[in-house]
Amino acid sequence: MMRVSRLYAPTLRETPAEAEIPSHQLMLRAGMIRKAAGGIYSYLPLALRILKKIEAIVREEMNEIDAQELLMPIIQPAEIWQETGRWDVYGDEMFRLCDRHKRNFCLGPTHEEMITTLVRGDVRSYRQLPLTLYQIQNKYRDEIRPRFGLMRGREFIMKDAYSFDRDEAGLTANYNKMYTAYTNVFTRCGLNFRPVEADSGAIGGSGSHEFMVIAESGEASIVYCPACDYGANVEKAELHTIVPQQEEMLPLDIIDTPKMKTIEAISAYLNIAPQKTIKAMAYQNENGLVIALVRGDHEVNEIKLINALGCIDLTLANEEAIAEAMQSAAGFIGPIGLQEVMIVADSTVMEMYNAVCGANLPDKHYIHVNPSRDFKPNKVIDIRLIQENDPCPHCGHPVKMARGIEVGQVFKLHTKYSQALQATYLDEKGKETPMVMGCYGIGVSRTMAAAIEQHNDEHGIIWPVPIAPYHTVIIPINSKDEAQMQLAETVCKALNQENVEAILDDRNERAGVKFKDADLIGYPLKIVIGPKTLQEQVFEVKVRRTGEVIFLSLENYVSEIQNLLKSL
Repeated sequence: MMRVSRLYAPTLRETPAEAEIPSHQLMLRAGMIRKAAGGIYSYLPLALRILKKIEAIVREEMNEIDAQELLMPIIQPAEIWQETGRWDVYGDEMFRLCDRHKRNFCLGPTHEEMITTLVRGDVRSYRQLPLTLYQIQNKYRDEIRPRFGLMRGREFIMKDAYSFDRDEAGLTANYNKMYTAYTNVFTRCGLNFRPVEADSGAIGGSGSHEFMVIAESGEASIVYCPACDYGANVEKAELHTIVPQQEEMLPLDIIDTPKMKTIEAISAYLNIAPQKTIKAMAYQNENGLVIALVRGDHEVNEIKLINALGCIDLTLANEEAIAEAMQSAAGFIGPIGLQEVMIVADSTVMEMYNAVCGANLPDKHYIHVNPSRDFKPNKVIDIRLIQENDPCPHCGHPVKMARGIEVGQVFKLHTKYSQALQATYLDEKGKETPMVMGCYGIGVSRTMAAAIEQHNDEHGIIWPVPIAPYHTVIIPINSKDEAQMQLAETVCKALNQENVEAILDDRNERAGVKFKDADLIGYPLKIVIGPKTLQEQVFEVKVRRTGEVIFLSLENYVSEIQNLLKSL
């Protein structure tokens, strides 16, 4: 029987100044984590119990779809990353180290290279496919600014799985299995979440969904359609071209616009809507200057722009770079007359009539700009950021926006890694063919934090029953009262014998202190034993989530507690 007097859970009354979001604040205060260094934490016993429960749910769902668990090294040789080209492009997030023989290694931020080189050495025939392997292990990423506790750490616990198939049909089948398994995992963890279309980012491939826990503190913005099942990360959301009513094209002209450097300023000065202006954003990448064009009331989606350009780095250009490349000034940039600068235009821009844009001269703008007539971009593609009430790309209904915490992502890698690493199999005709791969990640430690972000109040954490550290805490009002303590121990033992995880708060503290700690830690149920319990043979049960108080008889309380937990 676990007693609170023996539990290593040093609670805090005050919120540490470094903690900015509820999960970070409450896990520190509830004695669940302690900081070792920036973005690196020790998990204390309560947190570890929660992590083990999340891991158990993940394992059950992975095993259900015939995924096999293994464990790969955290330290990975540079050679396998060099084979895929990611050693040089992964960036400063990778922890790199050198052994005594001057060989380069990294601490694994992910394991695509490692799993692919492992499988290529043993799988040779189509008869050995499909194959899905997974592990639950620490990952390491040297975040430039570790913050928000477990949300953005440098060391974290992750489940990563990898599927190997003969063809695209097999990959699709495995991807759909994993998508369903992830839905089951986060449902069983008691989370309100939404799968959304996502960009594949540094992992690569094409075809990806993120699983987002809906929470105000989420770092990601997502859009979803209330009328259909569409959902997407704002960086991924595809948008249809907006075609305005046709107008007669007026002659291009140039006018004075003194100090009118912003869309708001030029719109007010000319008494026009922002929709009639063209916003030109100057970016710098490894190949030089790029001008991105969107309608004045829209924003550039930089992820879409990076994908359109096929570049690695993209930053806003400074005024010196703009002046050198274009002899222009920020605020007066435009596409007309540019000769040696890459121009990428959002498709909606090319449908505009009689618009306004910068003239590449100080205090000058063009009016009556008709893009189809007046300039020719290098690329025309969807590069705008979706906004609330934009039409859903699937059904046309206005979309809504929400904040989300990414707790999982599934990717179709196709042959990105198998071709680079020569992971092939022999088909029925003896032809050597690259394996078709998928990869699938769940942030186990982040899922714990996300659950707190979604389930808390002014008193503390409110754990969903399946991942709570204990189902119930038993609190004797007076720990010095032998009869109360004896009954509390009897109740605790009886519940534990029936798989209700109970912990006894036997500390010699005021009842109020025990109640506050119970609410802070977030046990789903609180059982109170006091003088009234002994007199009337009933005890008080308080439900943490609702605050409801229930009185149970000592005769059949075990089954009643079990049923109550199932209903939460």
